[in-house]
Amino acid sequence: MRGAVAAGHTLTAEAGAEVLREGGNAVDACIAAACVSWVTESTLTSPGGGGFLLVRESSTGRVRLHDFFIAIPGQGLARPPGEMEAVDVEFDRGTSQIFRIGGASVGVPGAIAGLEAAHRAYATLPWRRLLEPAIAVAREGHELTKPQAFLHAILDVILRRTETGREIFGPEGVRLVAGNRLVMPELAATLELLADEGGAAFYGGELGRRVSDHVRSEGGSLTQEDLAEYRVISRRPIRSSFDSHEFVSNPPPSSGGILIAYALQLLSRLGPGGPPGSAEAIARLAEVMREQTRARGGSFTSDLYRGGLANRLFAGVDAAAGRIEAREAGRAEPAGAPGTTHISAVDAAGNAASLTASNGSGAGVIVPGTGIHLNNMLGEYDLNPVGRRNQSGAIGRRLTSMMAPSVVLDGGRPRLVVGSAGSVRLRGAILQIVLNATVHGMDVGKAIAQPRVHLEEPHLHCEGGADPAELDRLAQWGYELVRWRRRNLYFGGAAAVELLEDGSLDAAGDPRRGGHGVVV
Repeated sequence: MRGAVAAGHTLTAEAGAEVLREGGNAVDACIAAACVSWVTESTLTSPGGGGFLLVRESSTGRVRLHDFFIAIPGQGLARPPGEMEAVDVEFDRGTSQIFRIGGASVGVPGAIAGLEAAHRAYATLPWRRLLEPAIAVAREGHELTKPQAFLHAILDVILRRTETGREIFGPEGVRLVAGNRLVMPELAATLELLADEGGAAFYGGELGRRVSDHVRSEGGSLTQEDLAEYRVISRRPIRSSFDSHEFVSNPPPSSGGILIAYALQLLSRLGPGGPPGSAEAIARLAEVMREQTRARGGSFTSDLYRGGLANRLFAGVDAAAGRIEAREAGRAEPAGAPGTTHISAVDAAGNAASLTASNGSGAGVIVPGTGIHLNNMLGEYDLNPVGRRNQSGAIGRRLTSMMAPSVVLDGGRPRLVVGSAGSVRLRGAILQIVLNATVHGMDVGKAIAQPRVHLEEPHLHCEGGADPAELDRLAQWGYELVRWRRRNLYFGGAAAVELLEDGSLDAAGDPRRGGHGVVV
């Protein structure tokens, strides 16, 4: 057995698996898969985006988090950015989210720098070899799956905002649907350039100049200085014990990892509440999510950029558990009815890599002649609720993120390599998958497929597939439920590899997004 890889699309996962078959390691597999995802999951990720890579080396047990997320642009620029455009994206009937797009929403991309840095630090196969699958898929095209077509439908106003976007995502004058072929020859040419010249082409060459010039022509702030000064940051991950396991994830200034660790400590203190899918278990999750939201209040965002936040947050676990117990005790009297992608990989030597990347919803800014759709991270509501540049940060500073590529250790040995897409919902998706796998004993496929919940106060969103009778009980306890008709990518798009006690591997992608797992 050479390893396993799980990702958000069959072609993405297969690219990583083929690298493992050739003797590449887990990081090689992640790099190849990530590049293919720029084509197969182009509504979610792009060379114009950013992300995070968590790597555990089996020989030493060392774990590092490599931050290649978006930085705030504007170096050497005197004028302020233009205004962002607001668009309303509907996930399902009555459930929508405002995204802010346009040139002013574009931050400094880190995706190319991040993958190249990972290649220098860990990889065993040549850089060009790892880009070849993406070049082939971009040049030859691939058929859109139903989950992809759904994303094209809800993001159509962004994808086809410009003439360049319409040429790529609607060449016949209408948006692409399931079964249509998406061909990206200009992106293939860009990937060929990157294969030949590496990240220098983007961060210091003519390609970077074209990108920055185009963003400024659209009212943005991205400059060549921003690109030239961009650096990947190596961080010590957040580590937290729960039950007999250790959760290892993305540290501050990102928030997802620390909030999931906090929730796992609460659940370790309180227990899961009941069997999976029961009203008691769902209510326990909802109350833990409520405490996560409470933890994000006050100075939390500014504290992400200061030291000691984890210790301060974890010191409040007992008090938070007491609040949950008090709220649950009071429910005896019924109150009446009231984008991103992830790749996980493990190789034959036991190295583990967990990569989460995102383009946001995309800015609707596609650089002509390159196929690069740029991120809209400065306009992401979850990162910038007021729709302006993050006032707490300076030019060049990393934006905070909810992304949380993670590894769960059991006795110091990887048990689960996991991460998810899904904006603010991804922290709940990862929490529920970890709980399902480690506490409820589900295999990785079932742990991912299990119906999820998400608390967006005052509403508790319950995914399709949950037991209606258990949801009725929750309603009687006073929860304001939003009952989804079916499973939906709103609740995240996870990918995970599980290492079993007998040494074998299992891998699964999220059916909500057409994900796929391969054991090699």
